Amino acid sequence: MDLFSQADDAARAAELRDQLNRYAHAYYVLDAPLVPDAEYDRLFRELQSLERAQPELRTPDSPTQRVGGPVLKELTPVRHAVPMLSIETETDTTPAGAEAFDGRVRRKLGLEAHEAAIEYAAELKFDGLAINLRYEHGVLVQAATRGDGEVGEDVTHNIRTVGSIPLRLQGRPPALLEVRGEVYMRRDDFERLNARQRELGEKTFVNPRNTAAGAVRQLDPYVAAQRPLSFFAYGVGAIEGWQDAPLTHAALIDTLASFGLPVCEHRCVASGAAGLVAFHARIAALRNSLPFDIDGIVYKVNSLALQRELGFRNREPHWAVAHKYPAQEELTELLDIEVQVGRTGAITPVARLKPVFVGGVTVTNATLHNEDELRRKDLKIGDWVIVRRAGDVIPEVVMSVAERRSGAEREFIMPTNCPVCGSHVVREEGEAIARCTGGLACRAQRAQAIMHFAGRRMMDIDGLGERYIESLVELGYIERIADLYALTLDHLLEMKRRADERDGVTPETVQQGKVATKWAENLIEAIAASKRPPLARLLFALGIRHVGESTAKTLAEWLGSLENVRRAPRAVFACLPDIGGVVADSLHEFFAEPNNERVLDELVRAGVTPDDEHPPSARLAQQLTMIELLTRLDIRRLTPVRAQQLAAQVSSLSALAALTPIELAALDLPADVLTALAEWLAIPGKPDELRALEAYCSRLLAAAPQQEASVAPMAGKTFVLTGTLPTLSREQATALIEAQGGKVSGSVSKKTSYVVAGAEAGSKLAKAQELGVSILDQNGLLTLLGVPAP
Repeated sequence: MDLFSQADDAARAAELRDQLNRYAHAYYVLDAPLVPDAEYDRLFRELQSLERAQPELRTPDSPTQRVGGPVLKELTPVRHAVPMLSIETETDTTPAGAEAFDGRVRRKLGLEAHEAAIEYAAELKFDGLAINLRYEHGVLVQAATRGDGEVGEDVTHNIRTVGSIPLRLQGRPPALLEVRGEVYMRRDDFERLNARQRELGEKTFVNPRNTAAGAVRQLDPYVAAQRPLSFFAYGVGAIEGWQDAPLTHAALIDTLASFGLPVCEHRCVASGAAGLVAFHARIAALRNSLPFDIDGIVYKVNSLALQRELGFRNREPHWAVAHKYPAQEELTELLDIEVQVGRTGAITPVARLKPVFVGGVTVTNATLHNEDELRRKDLKIGDWVIVRRAGDVIPEVVMSVAERRSGAEREFIMPTNCPVCGSHVVREEGEAIARCTGGLACRAQRAQAIMHFAGRRMMDIDGLGERYIESLVELGYIERIADLYALTLDHLLEMKRRADERDGVTPETVQQGKVATKWAENLIEAIAASKRPPLARLLFALGIRHVGESTAKTLAEWLGSLENVRRAPRAVFACLPDIGGVVADSLHEFFAEPNNERVLDELVRAGVTPDDEHPPSARLAQQLTMIELLTRLDIRRLTPVRAQQLAAQVSSLSALAALTPIELAALDLPADVLTALAEWLAIPGKPDELRALEAYCSRLLAAAPQQEASVAPMAGKTFVLTGTLPTLSREQATALIEAQGGKVSGSVSKKTSYVVAGAEAGSKLAKAQELGVSILDQNGLLTLLGVPAP
């Protein structure tokens, strides 16, 4: 081929690219086709032919690159140059929500009521997937999902298939321009897609939003190309080389439109709260006729300079808010109520509904949250109920329609045993949620329980992260926590291979014919090293409800051994410092549950033994007096004063258990106290409980030394840490305080001895000042502890 012919082909290819991109923009963005489809297809085939003959003519912005490329093994992480942050949601769906936002902005800017109204940009909040498009010198080079806001996933291969997204920008864009927007699916496109799926006998999709999100994250761009996706731009990220950048958000959107990017026509510049309210009302009237789903609308301060002045709070801008609409409602039949066991043991009733289309989604299930909520709404199995898609996302059963009842409806009964593991279900006083008590043994809670167990402040199994735990559980390598200690190197390597196959991932080492083993060897070592933890860490690792680090340390310090903790009666727990009735109940229920007992036995057999067990504290003699124990038995009317009077007349707990009704009636106590005491002793098992409590305390006190070796300098002192200390981490400061017998609490009260305040100390410092609690800085703390400054 001669040079003249090559030059002619290059010019023709460039001409075809320009023509096809212009036609695509008119078709997808402007909805105003310039040529018939047949003409577009003819030109497209001509360009394909040129590029096949001369691959060097193929450019990134060629329309032929919208579909193609190999199937990926996995999506590559992308760190955003400018984080993709979320915005606050205004849940008040009335006009007052817009007025509240305007009021917050005005107060933040220090504007008085008589001063001029703020100018806002108002636009729709699309129900799709947020995307960042990176254009360099006008050419699309990368597309990434929002991810966690800091790191997303590279989905360039799929975004190229979206016809409304230009591969090359028009006009004179800056050298670098990151465009933020939403990939979504129109309702009519969604319906056509599902109709095609039904014709092919394939599974239909649930809703436009999930379908769009799933398409964007496909590994095969051909699959993504079969999903009819659309895009709207609504903002920008990183920018370089923009000399005449717009000064307002509205102007910015207009400029993006001039570059050939699709922007939504339903937007306006509004003046003050009244303008926002008017826009909210206008879109509410249009909402059902829009060709796509929306979450609500978004208000943004229009001036970019004012946006910078207003700044951010907790990674959310002060200058923007999403304003929701009232949820949509439909009527359907409540076919059944089942329960689900959550990862933390919560027992949640779930409504099984006759399928109903509401808020753009076919709803068949809806959470009922808890038993109280179910009763409050007066729901019975077989009822006709009103279903709302609350927040346009979560289906909710609002209420029953009592007048449609036939009499055949049935009451729902909350199970007393976990449907997954059979452990007993408890619901604490004042709590709305019932919970399975078999945390360590319950299959539904297994992954969550192991994640907690392996954590840094618990058993500290380095390298055992969430991904490995999920795979170990899902693939059957771990059924109980003790199975961790039976894992071998072969198990871990096999698990990794199976997990990679399941996820469609081929690691680079495997591609090179190698198998990485160092990670597995390190993990086996970390698991083995965790067999000898401090007792407090092991107790914390068990995941007992209400038992945090502080309570675990109290148990370890006072009772000394795992066996003593496991066998302790409830009243003994309640007698220990800072352990109230709720925590004592939780501890008793946990260790009384046979499934948990079995798991603990398995851990011990696996070689997990605390390395710091010691005799019980000598101070128990002052804690476990008969008066204290009687007070903690939760006998109605038996106050500390009455317990003292009873102890003066009865020599021991076993003697109390042996009293006959005549002997009990002869005690010198008020009649109401005697009645309550008689009722309690008449409960089956209570006399035996008294005898067992006395026997346990006798053994415990016999094993305790006669006196403490020495009194720690900070014994009895309670510290609260707030803010950031100059050189000490929160963990280091806590360790120094506890090493000298002090206790670190999370809240300030009149009982707090010292508050240690660092930089950016917040409400805890203010509370300490209000209560007159002593306040220390880092140097003051170190001086008090007698520790040299670092």
